[in-house]
Amino acid sequence: MNKIFQALLLLFVTSAMAQKVTVTGMVTDSLKNPLDVANVVAVNQENQALDGFGITNDKGQYKLNLKANSNYILKVSYLGFSPAEIPLQTVESDVVMDVVLYEQAENLKEVEVVYEIPITIQGDTIVYNTDSFVSGTERKLSDVLEKLPGIEVSDEGEIQVEGKTVTKVMVEGEEFFDGDSKLASKNIPANALSKIEVLRNYSEVSQLGGVANNQDNVALNIKLKEGKKKFWFGEITGGLGLDERYIAHPKLFYYSPDFSVNILTDLNNIGAVAFSSRDYWNFTGGFRSATRRTVGTSFTTSSNSQGISTAQNNRAKSVETKFGAINFSYKPSESWRLSGYGIYSYNNTLMQTTASNTYISSGETENTDTNIDQTSKLGLLQFKSSYKPNDRLQWDYQIQTKLSNEGQYTNILSVSDVTDEIGQNNAQKPTTVTQNTNLYYTLNPDHIFAFEGQYEYSDEDPFYNAIRSEQPFEGLIPLDSDQSDYNINQRQYTQTNRVDAKLDYFWVTGAKSNINLTLGTTQSSQRFNSSIFQVLDAGNEITFDDDELNNDVRFNFSDLYFGLHYKWILGKFTFNPGVHVHNYVATNTQLGSEAKDELTNIVPDLFINFQIKQSESIRFNYNITRNFTDINNLAEGYIFNNYNSVYQGNRDLESALYHNVSLNFFSFNMFNLQNIFARFNYSKRIDAFKVNTSIDGINQVRTTINSNLEDETFSGSGSFQRTFGRIKVKTNASLSLSNTYNIVNDAPQNSKSLTQGYSASVGSSFTNAPNLELGIGYTINDYDNGNTSTTYYTNRPFAKFDATFLKNFLFLLDYDHYIYSDKEDTIDNRYGFLDASLSYQKTDSKWEYSIEATNLTNNSSLDQNSYDDLFFRTSNYVVQPCYVVLKVRYEL
Repeated sequence: MNKIFQALLLLFVTSAMAQKVTVTGMVTDSLKNPLDVANVVAVNQENQALDGFGITNDKGQYKLNLKANSNYILKVSYLGFSPAEIPLQTVESDVVMDVVLYEQAENLKEVEVVYEIPITIQGDTIVYNTDSFVSGTERKLSDVLEKLPGIEVSDEGEIQVEGKTVTKVMVEGEEFFDGDSKLASKNIPANALSKIEVLRNYSEVSQLGGVANNQDNVALNIKLKEGKKKFWFGEITGGLGLDERYIAHPKLFYYSPDFSVNILTDLNNIGAVAFSSRDYWNFTGGFRSATRRTVGTSFTTSSNSQGISTAQNNRAKSVETKFGAINFSYKPSESWRLSGYGIYSYNNTLMQTTASNTYISSGETENTDTNIDQTSKLGLLQFKSSYKPNDRLQWDYQIQTKLSNEGQYTNILSVSDVTDEIGQNNAQKPTTVTQNTNLYYTLNPDHIFAFEGQYEYSDEDPFYNAIRSEQPFEGLIPLDSDQSDYNINQRQYTQTNRVDAKLDYFWVTGAKSNINLTLGTTQSSQRFNSSIFQVLDAGNEITFDDDELNNDVRFNFSDLYFGLHYKWILGKFTFNPGVHVHNYVATNTQLGSEAKDELTNIVPDLFINFQIKQSESIRFNYNITRNFTDINNLAEGYIFNNYNSVYQGNRDLESALYHNVSLNFFSFNMFNLQNIFARFNYSKRIDAFKVNTSIDGINQVRTTINSNLEDETFSGSGSFQRTFGRIKVKTNASLSLSNTYNIVNDAPQNSKSLTQGYSASVGSSFTNAPNLELGIGYTINDYDNGNTSTTYYTNRPFAKFDATFLKNFLFLLDYDHYIYSDKEDTIDNRYGFLDASLSYQKTDSKWEYSIEATNLTNNSSLDQNSYDDLFFRTSNYVVQPCYVVLKVRYEL
């Protein structure tokens, strides 16, 4: 496979560079000063096509690869200078041509630009002309972004630029579903795009742009084609297939300077999940939540989603999806903007798994056959107001509501030393309402104030039920054994009220320095109760009154803090050291008594940025974080996690201390379209929270303790990407090393794991030729707990192919092949996934007809292995069969 890969790579490069000559030179001003990021394009005089483009580096150098024996006009432009047009006749040898530009006269009329420059750079903004990179086979935004140098899109739709995750996506300057990158990349149609603007060092608040550290903030702004403005556009897609398969996917968009609307829908039963439970819990809806990023403190109050999995569609036997979303933006005036969205998602997922769990401490093995029927109904609502009457004042207000109704029924046949038939039900309807109000005021250029406040109310009511044929946890739960089955039930309720607020004052002490004073607080009040009861055969209930089986807890947490930071720029270096002083008070009341913990903590932090070049930097971060737990880990009454695991909280838990160090390197070179980034992180946990697990057979009783056993983790990743004409080469490497301790049967369990991942690919993006991407991924997972060690290997060659033929036909193919093995040669699992589609769309027609097929290799199930401190797990899960769907798409 590697020899084939190398041969194809050589073929790609050779084909791309055949009959090419290199044109190089320098672009300077009249004083011979080099001009950085000047644009150089070559227009072929035979067909008026733009055959090559380049951007000068910091030394004014450019490089073009052009056809031999051709006539060109070399067009060179730079902001503030008169453009130059130079005739160029290429032969079969390389050419050196220097260009001098002269400053543009003030009264000179604007020069009409006939050819769109593929890439332009204006300060921190990179502008891509999408027509210069696409081949016509693209259907959505993510397809276009993958063709652009320096931009990557993950399989989940997350967008990265120069190795940094995009934090906001806008269309014509208006937030698309408040910046969610996945909804944007998967839904915005490719044929509506004109330009992609990458906004580096992005700040949502203009007043803070010069005083805050925004180096990791990247936003995208999508510019639409002229025919897509002030008109409704979009597409309607529908399809039917065998075995009652269906898909319906209408999308509508409207954009004008004062009003915009986006409407997304998706209904299908082919496993294409538009919005998963994982997306829902991670969806922030544009909340900056600066108050939640308080330096020095980590305190989380969030929904626990107890017992309900967030499976991916390729691990499911069947997935049915219904999704609808609407987003609007309206400007009553130039200074006032209103926006909001509503999202509804329904997923019904069936999962079937056969697994074997071997417990490390006892060597006992449990074999399970599991069937899961999961239904998830999710809702998100948000309204936002932004008022900015002038450059000195900005007031933002947001309110967001999260609603969900989730249920999961699980049928399990467990075989160990006994055989147990288990029916398990989980249900929850949590609600969260979050309000933000942020006020930014600039007294004068030297004095800036920023107030950010957030209030959150949430309630959670997870319900658990298990019906077992064998009695669990004898001696712990006094179940009535004179029944046909053991019907165990558990009610829970958690209510949270939380306020986060902070006031920042920035004193600009010079052109390259400022002082930041911070005063803030977090105030949280939670209450939690739970009870375990048994339902008898006759239908009546037995309620257990034991303290150990009930909870009635109140928990209050207070953090008052003061921070001081000083930021200054010295040459290419930016230094920003700081210190926070925190006063913590944590009080929990339960079992008729109160436990109170008070602490004053001083924590430093340090940020250093070395700006080597405009698009090349090294950044260093160091901080200490004190971590606090929430009420769920403090409640001392037992709680069921699942049929063979119960958890008991620990009211005496104290805080844990985390040391975090990170080093990041970014380099984006427009001269040769080369993108490199590397990231290294190290963390050390002191007095960490650790789970103490007591195992009896397959039953587990778990609790959390503070331990002086220190945990360490190290991770690193790197990426190299370079474009050679129409050929893009990408390589990635990642490494994660952890050395952690947990407690199993009251004995320390030291676990070491090392995960390595490598990938490489080469792909083409020709305009009028078939395109092919070939790649390979390789992953190594090592695990050692002192008693047992194992290593797993995953080798994944992959290929993507697209081609247009007979003018109107488009063929797409996507194939992944997996070779999964272990060090002991006890596993040799090979399988592949092949998806393909064939579509027909007549030139200038709005109708497209296609046939699409998923899982053409018709895999019925997949194997997977995993491990942790308790057991090794080998599982086989059923996946969706081959689906073939006939689709019709109409462009509005």
